Amino acid sequence: MGVDVGVLAVREEIALDALKGKTLAIDGNNALYQFLASIRQPDGTPLMDAKGRVTSHLSGLFYRTARLLDAGVKPAYVFDGTPPHLKAKTIAERREIRSAAAEKWTEALRQGDLAGARTAAGASSRLTRQMVEEARTLLTLMGLPVVQAPAEGEAQAAYMCSRGDVFAAASQDYDALLLGAPRLVRNLTLSGRRKLPGRNDYAEVAPELVDLEKTLSANGITREQLVWMGVLIGTDFNEGVNGIGPKKALRLVKECSTLDEAVAKSGGEFEVEPREVAALFLSPAVATEYSLAFNAPDIDGLLALLSDGHDFSRERVEGTAKKISGKMADCAQQRSLDGWFG
Repeated sequence: MGVDVGVLAVREEIALDALKGKTLAIDGNNALYQFLASIRQPDGTPLMDAKGRVTSHLSGLFYRTARLLDAGVKPAYVFDGTPPHLKAKTIAERREIRSAAAEKWTEALRQGDLAGARTAAGASSRLTRQMVEEARTLLTLMGLPVVQAPAEGEAQAAYMCSRGDVFAAASQDYDALLLGAPRLVRNLTLSGRRKLPGRNDYAEVAPELVDLEKTLSANGITREQLVWMGVLIGTDFNEGVNGIGPKKALRLVKECSTLDEAVAKSGGEFEVEPREVAALFLSPAVATEYSLAFNAPDIDGLLALLSDGHDFSRERVEGTAKKISGKMADCAQQRSLDGWFG
């Protein structure tokens, strides 16, 4: 879910073409949850193979990543490692939310409420370790970089962006800004439209570029103060102060010179040490060595995994894989030119 600072972010809608030739560090776990939630049948049932194994995540990852490559985008997927211990409560709460949503899904189906069933089904999405491993295997077969974070994937993506190794971090959450990513791209792995909650209608979805420095400047704060705001509003590592949202938090931190002062002035009680939460954003655990190499796809391997292993259309997989092969050659050529002129 991340930190609720979207209302304060300086963002602009961009066309996918604007990202041509740019490498983006995509939050892999975030993207897989999107696919599991959105790629479903009208009654909420996910895509499955003949053995009843869920394939929504593989379908989304393969075909939507191919779409990005076709647009000239160079995706590098980053996956979560061991979550910080302060995230345990949030993980448990999310597990309960998914369980409750699964019960609502069953009840909605019993009542013949397909719209309600579809909404509840998306909220019940569960990403397993096996799904993540399958996703990593798929990406490797596609020839794409896969980066393993020691802890939070978003922190790793933000670090890669701050080093200039990638153009932007890509995620639906705004946490990447608190983590120091100079640029955040949202809506990257979504399809061209999104279903509106509770309605049988869709809204067009376009990528958004959020600029950290512009956001800080527009609000008259530093990145450190943005992190203080997160602590007051609430993060994945702590509950926020009741009654404090983004705008009130902004006013508070601008009146204070330290986090301790902001915490005291908020009047809230914190179940964890606020400075420990802030440190997770300001000094997160990241890997300093990683590869961003793009390689030729293994077409036979893709057919074995998707078509033979999960009943994907052989013709469609092969056609998509061949298109990817051409795009990977472009990526390799671009990397060579970057090295020549860099």
